[in-house]
Amino acid sequence: MHTRRIGDVEVSAIGLGAMPMSIEGRPDEARSLATVHAALDAGVTLIDTADAYHLHADEVGHNETLVAKALASHDRGADVLVATKGGHLRPGDGGWTLDGSPRHLKEACEASLRRLGVEAIGLYQFHRPDPRVPYADSVGAVRELLDEGKILAAGISNADPDRITLANDILGGRLVSVQNQFSPAFRSSEPELRLCDELGIAFLPWSPLGGISRAGELGSAHAPFARIAERHGVSPQRVCLAWMLAKSPVVVPIPGASRPETIRDSAAAAELVLTAEELAELDAA
Repeated sequence: MHTRRIGDVEVSAIGLGAMPMSIEGRPDEARSLATVHAALDAGVTLIDTADAYHLHADEVGHNETLVAKALASHDRGADVLVATKGGHLRPGDGGWTLDGSPRHLKEACEASLRRLGVEAIGLYQFHRPDPRVPYADSVGAVRELLDEGKILAAGISNADPDRITLANDILGGRLVSVQNQFSPAFRSSEPELRLCDELGIAFLPWSPLGGISRAGELGSAHAPFARIAERHGVSPQRVCLAWMLAKSPVVVPIPGASRPETIRDSAAAAELVLTAEELAELDAA
């Protein structure tokens, strides 16, 4: 597995998005644990989770607990950077709400520490801007967690260029990651990707294959990905991730998975080399 960097930490070029294992349509625990273990066996050393990745109101942190259990039961679990997030909530009715208040973020971090069973969280990211709270206040809380040693690295998610610049300033140049939506169907985060490339900040595309319900349709929805995949004898999804990796050395996709075979295929994208002509064709798709 090729590697890239998030701050001072070397991680696999492809991460695992663990969200599908805890929300609607989630598999049983045995399959989820097998999926995480398959990721580790394939060389994945970055797992993305969040306290809001759960289904029912009374199971906040379901995904964090699941990830912690999977890592504890694998001999490579200690080598994984776990990236979690706070500031997004699920009330249990299928919807999502926000709380970016400093008080909530600090309480959420403490709860994530307990669920993950660690003394300090490897990477903690402010999940999504809360329009009721000044962005500087939310990021300021993350800075305090960093200064206190509760977290080892700080990131933000769902941020535009202005917020990336502001967050990096508030953190004293210590912003290490930006996690934004980016896929063949959703390319409006290109400016954020370019800014991260300029600043040397890791850019973590979420839903890089188009989302849980549409990932399987990537080839039919975007014909060039299917054509190039056929040429290489691989899946369109693998081509998609290789295309993203080629955009910049700061890109670390975190495709979601809930089956071992899915993450194995995604992890193999780190080995797929596309030609300049193929990359241009995919850029124009």
